[in-house]
Amino acid sequence: MSVLARSICTLALSIPLAACLGGGGSGATPADDPVVETPVEATPTRISLRMLGRYSAGEFAVSAAEIPAFDPDSKRSFVVNARKGVVDVLDMADPANPKHVGVLDASAIAAGAEINSVAIHGGIVAVAVQAAAKTDPGHAALYKADTLALLGKVGVGALPDMLVFTPDGKTLLVANEGEPSDDYQKDPEGSISVIDVSNPAAPVARVAGFAAWNGKEAELRERGVRIYGPSPSMPQRAFGASAAQDFEPEYIAVSPDGKIAWATLQENNALARIDIAAAKVTDILPLGYKDHGLEANAFDASDEPAALDIRTYPGVLGMYLPDAIAAYAAGGKTYLVTANEGDARAWGEDDDSYWAGDASKGFVEEFRVKHLVHKDGFARRRGDDLPVQLDKLAAGALLNPETFAYCGAAAGNPGKCRDDDVLGRLQISWTMGYRKDSFGNPVMFNAKGVQDAAGDRIMYDHLYAYGGRSFSIWDESGKQVWDSGAQFEKLLASDSCKLGPKRDIPCVQYFNSGHDEAGTFDSRSDAKGPEPEGITLGEIGSKTFAFIGLERMGGVMVYDITAPAAPVFVDYFNTRSDWSSKPSDANLATMGDLGPEGLAFVPAAKSPNGKPLLIVGNEVSGTTAIYEIEQELPK
Repeated sequence: MSVLARSICTLALSIPLAACLGGGGSGATPADDPVVETPVEATPTRISLRMLGRYSAGEFAVSAAEIPAFDPDSKRSFVVNARKGVVDVLDMADPANPKHVGVLDASAIAAGAEINSVAIHGGIVAVAVQAAAKTDPGHAALYKADTLALLGKVGVGALPDMLVFTPDGKTLLVANEGEPSDDYQKDPEGSISVIDVSNPAAPVARVAGFAAWNGKEAELRERGVRIYGPSPSMPQRAFGASAAQDFEPEYIAVSPDGKIAWATLQENNALARIDIAAAKVTDILPLGYKDHGLEANAFDASDEPAALDIRTYPGVLGMYLPDAIAAYAAGGKTYLVTANEGDARAWGEDDDSYWAGDASKGFVEEFRVKHLVHKDGFARRRGDDLPVQLDKLAAGALLNPETFAYCGAAAGNPGKCRDDDVLGRLQISWTMGYRKDSFGNPVMFNAKGVQDAAGDRIMYDHLYAYGGRSFSIWDESGKQVWDSGAQFEKLLASDSCKLGPKRDIPCVQYFNSGHDEAGTFDSRSDAKGPEPEGITLGEIGSKTFAFIGLERMGGVMVYDITAPAAPVFVDYFNTRSDWSSKPSDANLATMGDLGPEGLAFVPAAKSPNGKPLLIVGNEVSGTTAIYEIEQELPK
């Protein structure tokens, strides 16, 4: 059968199935030629998202809907409910009316265990199971999608936080994040579990760890990898953790041929490359930094006074710090796609004893520029928001006047750079950007800005902000092919952008607002802006599309990424309907969707209604949203 004939059969849904089969006039396939050709899906000229259905857990701001996955055979969606530590099972036979039909919980795996993530392949549901104490080893467990029966389990590393099958379904990879305890006194090593699940009743796990990178921390830092956490034995100083302790795998993508995987090391601004067959981490790939001094990377750096102010800031570098990652093939090569959320380490921030000066109670790297470079030094912030490790590093900090002269910085004086309407409100990492000697020790200056071995000030040549406020495409070696730059914020600030299920609310009216706020404008610009976090890819015809969830602003950005070096914006859909009321349990039914976390694409061939779908878990509204992907087809 010709490609044209198959395409016609795909589009003409009213034609009986027999008319689209190869072989004789009866539509039967000869016994000696059992091959049935797969219909060719038409390639759309454009797509858009339309609200189709929604399931609500009925709980606000407790992560009641996070990571979704879909099983085409049982027509069920499996959604992580972190509030309860279980997976909610939804009947999606009618995707416009999803129904709750059961749960998967981890009570049979271990006492107090909770489920963090879910993945599905061939009717097998895999879940990542966190131990009651997150620093203890966890489990991966396998269930049947149709009966929810437990098939098998296997031990993995500490805090398994994401998992994914290889394309053939024979191997399961788990990102063991290995976060520290809240007081940073216990910091397990991060790792990747590579699990043979060819026999689901008896899965076998191997560990791809990071111990081989211990002792190479200085080399890795020189290459641009962030390794900066304290050691439990030396809590008063940053940079004491080993590489294996500091690396915290967040999310995994697998190459289309199933041979290589990449894990985001979010806080480290890097990727880990994994040889799946060998169960070995073969390289650490630094992602570099985003120059906000370039017009293409302009951003809004302040929330006070509230104003639309997207501009360039020389000397400010964005740390991509990606959360979700996906992989796809184009032109015979594999490309990686990341949602550049940004994430600061903030442990012990709720412990008053940490802020009172006890470094053994936590580690916080985030600080506002205005407090970092105040002419009176750090002491004025003690007991308030001054990170203890920063206080022990120096008495104050300066801005390099050569870098920051544009906003008035001079020797010993930050000038207007620290004003609220310039850089003062911006949240940055104090652990990076200050001048160091060849041994990695800070170069000291006096309060007048003169280099002085007896001085008590450090000099910031650059400021490092959180997240890229973008999504990026990288090659297999971690080299950036493309980045969306300032496109997200500029779109949200444009007259063409509309919010709400009817697309009738101007985006600019609520530019860079938060998912738990009411009637706000510009409230997130000092942090990570719209905060892209989740990402999934979908193929429709010959095109590949990226769907990116904006955690804070909400909604989903859609790009055609068929050409990796030249993606094209396609759509933005945000179903929050009430922007003037503060979200709560009482008004969730009329609020819409808030805080997209995980996304799952369902191709038309596997969809319950024969049309491509996008399933989104919204952690703040506790809703699982089902969008239908509408297509404009060639005439």
